Amino acid sequence: MKTITTSASSPSVRLLAVAPHRMMFFIGASNLLLAMAWWAAWLIAARWPASFSMPQPVPYAGWLHAFVMQYQMLPSFFFGFLLTVFPKWTGQPDIARWRYLPVGIGLFGGQIATLLGALGWSYGVGIGLLLTLIGWLAGLSALAPVLWRETGITWHARSCFAALLLGFAGLLACIAFVSGASPLWMFASIKIGSFGLLLPVYATVAHRMFPFFAGNVVAGYQPWRPLWVLGAFWSLTLLHLALELVHAYRWLWLADLPLLALTATLCWRWWPRGRHPAILGALFVGLAWLPVAFALYLAQSLMYLATGVFWLGRAPAHALFIGFFGSVLVAMVTRVTQGHSGRPLTLPAAAWFAFVAIQIVATMRVVAEVAPDSAAWQAASALGWLIAFAPWVARIGRIYLTPRADGKPG
Repeated sequence: MKTITTSASSPSVRLLAVAPHRMMFFIGASNLLLAMAWWAAWLIAARWPASFSMPQPVPYAGWLHAFVMQYQMLPSFFFGFLLTVFPKWTGQPDIARWRYLPVGIGLFGGQIATLLGALGWSYGVGIGLLLTLIGWLAGLSALAPVLWRETGITWHARSCFAALLLGFAGLLACIAFVSGASPLWMFASIKIGSFGLLLPVYATVAHRMFPFFAGNVVAGYQPWRPLWVLGAFWSLTLLHLALELVHAYRWLWLADLPLLALTATLCWRWWPRGRHPAILGALFVGLAWLPVAFALYLAQSLMYLATGVFWLGRAPAHALFIGFFGSVLVAMVTRVTQGHSGRPLTLPAAAWFAFVAIQIVATMRVVAEVAPDSAAWQAASALGWLIAFAPWVARIGRIYLTPRADGKPG
C-alpha cells in the first residue's frame, strides 16, 4: 500500500486514504454525531414545539432516523472493518485504494445530503439515497472479488457478505418507497436493516473475534466458536425477520426464545473469567445486552399473544441498537484504532467515558417506552448519546488524521 508522508504529529486529511479503516472509521464517527445531532434537535422540537420547529421530512423523521443509522452510519464502520480484514481472513493482498475510496465518498456524501434533506432541502433525500447506493455498490464490488479468489471457504467472510447483500436489498426497498411505492417497503427496509444486516454482521464478527481476543490475553481461556452457532444464529434471525415482515408479532417468541437461550449461552461460554484488560471486558459487557434485548423481545411477543396489546414499544429494539450495537461499537472500534495506530491495547479515558455513558443512555431509552413523559426521555437519551460520544469521536478522529504512533505505515 502506498505510503503518504507527513510530519510526525501534524494532522493531515491525506492520511485518511492510507487505509480503509482510517477513512471509513473517520466517516462513521463524523456521521455518528451528525445523525444524532439532527435527531436530538427533531425530538426536542417535537416535545417542546414552542422552543423551535423542525420540518417533517419524507420519509417520516422516525423512519429516516432508522435509515440513516442502519444504512449510512453503522455501515461506514462495517465497510472500514471488512475492507481491512477480508484480505487478512482469506490470505490475500490488501484491497486497492481506488476500490475503497468510492465507498467512503458515497456513504459520507449520502448521509450529508440525506440530513440536508431532513432539514428541508427538497432534493436532499433523493441525492442522499443515490450516493449511498453508489457507496454500497462500490463496497460490494470491492469485497466480492476477495471471496471469488480465495481457494478455501472463509465462512465468517461469506456470512458478513451475505448480510451486506441483504442490507443492499433493504436499501433498494427504501429507494422504492421514496420513489412512490407502498409504505410497507419502508417498513421492510427498516426491519431488514436490523435483522438482515446489522445483527448478522455484529454476530459474525463477535463469533470470529471475541473468543480470539480473549484467548490471546486470558490465561487458560479456551476459545469456543463452533460454526453451528453461526448457522443457528442466522436461521433464528431470519425467522425473526420473516415474522416481523408479516406482522406476526404474537409468534415472534418462536424465534426470540431460542435466540435468548443461544445468546445467553454465548455470554456464558465466551466470558473471560481470568484477569483481563478493560478493553476486552468492554466487548463482553456490550455482548451481555444481546440476551437482554431478546428477553425484552420475548416478553413483548408473549404479552401480545396473551393480550393483543403491543407492550414495551421500541424498548427491545433500543436495547439491541444502543445497548448492544452502541456498546460493542465503542469497544471494537477503540480496539481496532489502538492496534492499527501503533498504540497499546488499552481503553483510554474518552473510550471509558463513552462506554459507561452509553450504558446509561441505553437504559434511559429503554425506560422511555414506559415512562410517563416518553418524548422527554427520548430527547434526553438522544442528547446523552451526543455527550457520550463527542470526546471519543474527537480523540479517534485525530488519530485517523495523524501517522501511526510507532512510525509504521498504515
